Amino acid sequence: MTIQPPTAKKIPTERVHHGDTVIDEYAWLRDKDDPDTIAYLKAENEYTEAVTAHLAGLRERLFDEIRRRTQETDLTVPTRKGGYWYYTRTVEGQQYAIHCRRAVRPGEVDPPSTEDGRPLDGEEILLDENVLADGHEFFALGTFDVSPDGRRLAYSVDFAGDERFTLHVKDLVTGEVLADEVPNVFYGSAWSADGSTLFYLTVDEAWRPYRVWRHVVGTPAGEDQIVHQEDDERFWVNVGLTRSERFVVIDIHSKVTSEVWLIPASAPASAPIVVAPRRQGVEYTVEHHGDRLLILHNDGAEDFALAYTSADEPGEWVPLIPHTPGTRLEAVDAFARHVVVSLRRDGLTGLRVLPTDGGAEYDIAFEEPIYTVGLADNPEYDTSQVRLHYASLVTPDSVYDYDLDTRAMVLRKRKPVLGGYDPADYEQHREWAVAKDGTRVPVSLVCRRGTPRDGTAPCLLYGYGSYETSLDPWFSIPRLSLVDRGVVFAVAHVRGGGEMGRRWYEEGKLLSKKNTFTDFVACAQHLFAAGWTSPDRTIARGGSAGGLLMGAVANLAPEAFAGIVAQVPFVDPLNSILDPSLPLTVTEWEEWGNPLASADVYEYMKSYSPYENVADRPYPPILAVTSLHDTRVLFHEPAKWIARLRAVAPQGSYLLKTEMDAGHGGPSGRYDAWREEAFVLAWVLWRLGLHDAPEAAATPTPAV
Repeated sequence: MTIQPPTAKKIPTERVHHGDTVIDEYAWLRDKDDPDTIAYLKAENEYTEAVTAHLAGLRERLFDEIRRRTQETDLTVPTRKGGYWYYTRTVEGQQYAIHCRRAVRPGEVDPPSTEDGRPLDGEEILLDENVLADGHEFFALGTFDVSPDGRRLAYSVDFAGDERFTLHVKDLVTGEVLADEVPNVFYGSAWSADGSTLFYLTVDEAWRPYRVWRHVVGTPAGEDQIVHQEDDERFWVNVGLTRSERFVVIDIHSKVTSEVWLIPASAPASAPIVVAPRRQGVEYTVEHHGDRLLILHNDGAEDFALAYTSADEPGEWVPLIPHTPGTRLEAVDAFARHVVVSLRRDGLTGLRVLPTDGGAEYDIAFEEPIYTVGLADNPEYDTSQVRLHYASLVTPDSVYDYDLDTRAMVLRKRKPVLGGYDPADYEQHREWAVAKDGTRVPVSLVCRRGTPRDGTAPCLLYGYGSYETSLDPWFSIPRLSLVDRGVVFAVAHVRGGGEMGRRWYEEGKLLSKKNTFTDFVACAQHLFAAGWTSPDRTIARGGSAGGLLMGAVANLAPEAFAGIVAQVPFVDPLNSILDPSLPLTVTEWEEWGNPLASADVYEYMKSYSPYENVADRPYPPILAVTSLHDTRVLFHEPAKWIARLRAVAPQGSYLLKTEMDAGHGGPSGRYDAWREEAFVLAWVLWRLGLHDAPEAAATPTPAV
């Protein structure tokens, strides 16, 4: 019997802007409290489950492959802070991490070994997420912040997925959770130097962090004081503590403008002092280093420059690293005798070391042709050794300790991949597509060694392309289940991201946003021309703003793809950006434009909005995945999109899967997340015609 998809009712809602009248028949789906909305989402879930019921066995095999490749009982490499080694560990069968520490022993320099995955001798459990999550369908940890003296822990929890947390304080000496409790806080916190005072953030009705609060431990939350309130709705507020523990930093930023205020951590009741008043279009960050503040900025420097000013009386910025077009300086980290700058050049990440003893600066070298490297957690200020994170498309996540004086690098741990994984069985490549305006667009690929280049190989093409976020090469255990079945995995580094510097971002936002979409299509066409794959063998995938990309290319070039996966997709951007009452809207105007104020922006956004441009044309099969409690991309966007696709282009195959107890990141537990990924991968393999294939060619055998 043919399974019939749900039909969403139509309730005409009129939208009028700049003389343009639009009737939106599915605007009613925005109301999460409407029983009809929930009923529709549940009906879609039932339909999706029925249509994909034949994939149940494959989903279970994929989940099993992910699980068998993963060392479920494991420890992170311990990180030293003061007199303790801090680490997290996981236990087979448990969904969440356990946060621990162990005292540093006399003469101990190197971190304790974690090869067997067992708890360290002398371990102290600071926080067990599994205990906190017990009895809840969803759990997320917001802040996890140990005071400088190691005696207190601030942590926050979310049981709904809406990223509104409740803040707690734990006495690490007695093990007691104190009476201090603050509801509805945001990510981020900072301790005073003596651990007596805690700074935290709250959000406004549009889910924008806008207030910094000061809480004295042991006093009622009702007595907490506002330290800063940001009334300009374009700006977000962050709070943190410098590595040196000298300053509490209040970082205020819009998409294009920054302002930083400092409070001496030893005098938490002091009024904050501004480093440099905001100037429209000028972005800067601050890092404390001895008697100076390091300033990473774009004032007259498109790809950013590094300067410094006095830590006691911030004023003139003195140049330290001049602007070099094409070398994007992304972050600066200060240590007692060294400064490390994170940068990117030619589409690759890098690290530059600046000794403060007068020695020559240098870049840390790596051998693979494409990779990702960056500083990991480095809480110690007075050190000459830093922790690095390294990965590539074929090299699992690796932790190195690097000596900034001797330049010696020691591999502390490489993420285990069980079952005999051998990087030599795989190839990784960097290709260059040519966009319609002549711009060269990088594409990263990984495949099994010997994959044919005759157009017959199946392919998953992934993309994002917004907010200057870069999709640098990463390693993935779940991805092996595709690649080992012959699938080429490719990443399109389209404009709107940051892979090629600030201009790459600028050319993929505002009234140049369509470059993001046409770049992605150009990358697909390059893969076809180069023999990597063909249109009937290619699935496109993206999430959040990458979901907008998926919706846009579905309208722009539906013939180029055999299927599209859009996760928490931003597919109704114009309606959302027109409504300043929605979460994030006003802060987003500098990314997308303000269609309320500008008819040109309104028309431009309308011309690419996936929802607005659904037409009666052949679409490839589409899978949309969303979450009911998502506060970043509201669930109604993909729900409306799928409803309209069904009504306007009924010949297509469209599925909507809504997580009813999750947020933007999907299910919270690691096993639940693996099952969600197995669901998506099974759908991908089905649409590539590989769903009846046996287990992956290199499926691991259980470890002995």
